[in-house]
Amino acid sequence: MPHLSSPRRLTLVALALLAGCAASGSEGAPSLAAAPPLPTGAFGPYLAGRFAVTETDTRIAADELLRALQAEPQQDAILTTAFLATVMDGRPDANRLARRLPDNQIAALLLVGADAQAGRWDRAENRLRQLPRQGVAGLLHPLLTAWVQQGRGATDQALATLRPLIESGRLRGTHALHAAIIADIANRPREAERFIRTALAETPDANLRLISIAAGILARAGREAEGQRLLDLASAGSDELALAFSPASRRQILGTRTVATAVEGMAEAQLALAAALRGQGAGEFGLVLARLSLRLRPEFAPALMLISDVLAEERHPDTALAALDAIAATDPLAPVAALRRAALLDRLDRTADAERVLTELAAAEPASPQPLARLGDIFRARNRYPDAVLAYDGALARIPNPGPAEWPLFYARGISEERAGHWTRAERDFTRALELAPEQPNVLNYLGYTWVERGANLAEARRMLERAAALRPQDGNIADSLGWALYKIGDLPNAVTWLEKAAELESRSSVINDHLGDAFWASGRQAEARFQWRRALITDPEPGDVARIDAKLREGLPPTSTPTAQREVPRPAVP
Repeated sequence: MPHLSSPRRLTLVALALLAGCAASGSEGAPSLAAAPPLPTGAFGPYLAGRFAVTETDTRIAADELLRALQAEPQQDAILTTAFLATVMDGRPDANRLARRLPDNQIAALLLVGADAQAGRWDRAENRLRQLPRQGVAGLLHPLLTAWVQQGRGATDQALATLRPLIESGRLRGTHALHAAIIADIANRPREAERFIRTALAETPDANLRLISIAAGILARAGREAEGQRLLDLASAGSDELALAFSPASRRQILGTRTVATAVEGMAEAQLALAAALRGQGAGEFGLVLARLSLRLRPEFAPALMLISDVLAEERHPDTALAALDAIAATDPLAPVAALRRAALLDRLDRTADAERVLTELAAAEPASPQPLARLGDIFRARNRYPDAVLAYDGALARIPNPGPAEWPLFYARGISEERAGHWTRAERDFTRALELAPEQPNVLNYLGYTWVERGANLAEARRMLERAAALRPQDGNIADSLGWALYKIGDLPNAVTWLEKAAELESRSSVINDHLGDAFWASGRQAEARFQWRRALITDPEPGDVARIDAKLREGLPPTSTPTAQREVPRPAVP
């Protein structure tokens, strides 16, 4: 599960936005730390709105804070917080409120965009001159200035604004990318090619957006084969990129400009910073900038996907789903959005809808294994193992010559086959996964553990589990697998050592505590065994395990007992 932000973090982000007021010359910027004295009619909705902001419930936040502002229109604290909420929820009210906040950086950025959309380039440039050269505005200032200059038709001036930053700036890659787009829009293919090569060189972990833009620019500079190779290389390392760069999408990427106007370029700049902030753990701040980007370019798929990702991380899968639903079916990113839509539908327990989305996507992308692989993952997570096997069968049938990148598919199908009771086929898939990825600890763990459970290949199983533990020494489940295997083959001292380590690493695992209790009992340490079994009962055991553990607490393990009846340790999920 993605890391969930603390509810307090969004309040801190709001304070950071408000601090922009002080940075730009306003004194006494309002704080959310304490509510101001308010009339009765405003106080309730203000507090409700503030709480909704902390929960990233943007719809409720905007509704309540606008109610509070209607009751008390002159309160600065309400005005500023209501403005922030309307931006985060994508409300048109944000434009009206922004005009009442002359010293707020986010309001100024929104109004710069509104002027640009209306073709008021001189006014937009004048607003930019008044912004401070620090914080978010400072990072965006040269990019937005260059795009405003390009909007006025001053390409040479726009490139001159960015060139010093490309030559020595801290964000050379970003500035080079935007210079390349500006040159491309101005039909200067050689300049665009030179700048985009700098952007690629300065960005070792090129993202989907950079690759898409670069491939198109190279194609228009007469380097289409090189653009194709760039897409091929990206597709080989990522399932989502492989789907985004399908043959149909490539024609659009290489044949049309990804960014075609100065306003779209401004949206691109805001989205780039939004993604960077989200990557640094400030997803809520990224949400604000992504919303500003979307105002400039409605239906901008990358912005909608970032907004969806942030809302999903903040535990709002329903609104995250709505953001994805706004992506046009003809957009090159529509197949990637469909994968994410299916994941959100499954998270909302709408598994039948998720299955429909993935089945339709598989039919629309007949060469792509990704939709069927994701469908298999959903079925496997819901213990529908025969259905998962069929889905993985379909995915692998679409890969004529599986290579090292395909080991997870064989591993996932092997798990499903083993859980469905088809061990021979499962063993074959695990072995194939290890042929493709010999040092993969998940596969070593699963196959080695299962061999021990079945009393087969014990020496090889022990070697595999020891290797998995060496490769991933902090994985409690792997330590448990090795300890349990040692227990099964009678090496009690080493079994206890490894199971104690597993319990330290995964103290809340009922299975691991149960295993350690058995090893303690077999070693003559009955009091410690009962302590571990009690821990197993209070650490969320499976319902079917409760009676068995209770029986051990009452009677202990019989002298002739073997561990073959124990429930299996959970294996790691497919990456």
